[in-house]
Amino acid sequence: MAVVSVVPLSSGGGDRQISVALIQGNVPRLGLDFNAQRRAVLDNHVRKTLELANMIALGKSARPDFVLWPENSSDIDPYRNDDAFDQISTAARVIGVPIVVGAVIRSADGTTRNSSIVWDPKTGPGQTHDKRKLVPFGEYLPMRDLMIRLSSYAEQVGNFVAGSGNGVVEIGDVPIAVTTCYEVAFDGLVTQSVRAGAQLITVPTNNATFGRTEMTYQQLAMSRVRAVEHNRAVLIAATSGVSAVVDRDGTVVQRSGLFTADVLMARVALSSDLTVATRIGTVPEWLAVSVVVAFLAGAACRHRTRGKLP
Repeated sequence: MAVVSVVPLSSGGGDRQISVALIQGNVPRLGLDFNAQRRAVLDNHVRKTLELANMIALGKSARPDFVLWPENSSDIDPYRNDDAFDQISTAARVIGVPIVVGAVIRSADGTTRNSSIVWDPKTGPGQTHDKRKLVPFGEYLPMRDLMIRLSSYAEQVGNFVAGSGNGVVEIGDVPIAVTTCYEVAFDGLVTQSVRAGAQLITVPTNNATFGRTEMTYQQLAMSRVRAVEHNRAVLIAATSGVSAVVDRDGTVVQRSGLFTADVLMARVALSSDLTVATRIGTVPEWLAVSVVVAFLAGAACRHRTRGKLP
């Protein structure tokens, strides 16, 4: 059975709130080869969603407004695989609300997209967000032709292409930011989404390849910073953990363990106001860099001037 906890967000105030469910299906094995069992990963996320739907039907849980699956929760392209398409459609239909599905989409030209798809219970796949900031030497290979000639291992690196747009999709009338995995580390991407109207930040992620290292906790820390920076609740859905619900003040109000199957539920407050940090963006960073460069340039000039004195 799914482990379900309902946690009210602490800073609700008078703002509108919605109910969300985060699915952490877990992976069949640790390490870089976890995707060798792609179907098992998809089945895990479908299974946990159906378990939640059963608890809703029994009156043991409230129905969320939408469900968030992690990055790579369907590493099988559902547009090319009818079985994967049917499994996801069944999960959405039974739960009765949209699911944001992390999927790997393969194109005819041999390239791949890391996508989050809004899967409607009635109409199926709709809006998508394609990951904009890809991982070098993981999702794509810089100077690919040269690298392949230098090493046969280079061919194992993905051939993903980056998406564009502002990273915002709509669930009903709620615009949400989709910040896939390490996109949360980039100031400009999250700021662009919030400026475009996102009232909630989601971070679908796949940390399974990093095992039990500190990487997943670093990502959680970055997400907490984004919550405070933009005054937005942040939802992290991970394939294997750590999934979490982060309040607008950066407090982690709920989290899962590593390498466990889990379902997190919460009511989260939406925000539409822009913080000072959202409005000014990276201006302070550039000002700080400019001051340092000016100081170093001035010091270098003074050093040269002193060197010319008799």
